[in-house]
Amino acid sequence: MSRIGKLPISIPAGVEVKVNDENVVSVKGPLGELTQQVDPVIEVSVEDGTIEVKRSGDSKREKSMHGLYRSLVNNMVEGVSKGYEIKLELVGVGYRAEVLPNNVLDLVLGFAHHTYLQLPSEVKVEAVSDKRSTPTVTLKSHDKQLIGQVAAKIRSFRKPEPYKGKGIKFVGEVLRRKAGKAAAK
Repeated sequence: MSRIGKLPISIPAGVEVKVNDENVVSVKGPLGELTQQVDPVIEVSVEDGTIEVKRSGDSKREKSMHGLYRSLVNNMVEGVSKGYEIKLELVGVGYRAEVLPNNVLDLVLGFAHHTYLQLPSEVKVEAVSDKRSTPTVTLKSHDKQLIGQVAAKIRSFRKPEPYKGKGIKFVGEVLRRKAGKAAAK
């Protein structure tokens, strides 16, 4: 049995979970609504305020799908009840972030031009660019997959380099730093 797959998922107050005949799980809560198509070898059942994920056989594929779909459904339930938040730091001289109308993020990353990113409507963004502290971009959403994809896209504009650490990094991320050139004697 999958250790993750056999754990039941408790449904918090205010969250509604439905499974239809095509094996599509829909989760609706105070922060939004999410749906997920589940593989036919996995059975999802909702009983007494808990969600159970079961598999039909013991093949390697069914075992891997068991834990995967349990995690996806759990992330959906947690997302519509609590939500997810990712913070990014812009490390570098003159690096700035600003939120423009229509959910557009404007980044100044040391290039000769501004970098613009149109964010999906499900992702709420907040940018803080103080002169005294490191500029930060905060992303909030109920969809864990989408917010992770958006954060990775923002980070890809200027990945942290290993010598000075300049670039866009996640808050709390530990960078592997390299020593520069050895000084001549």
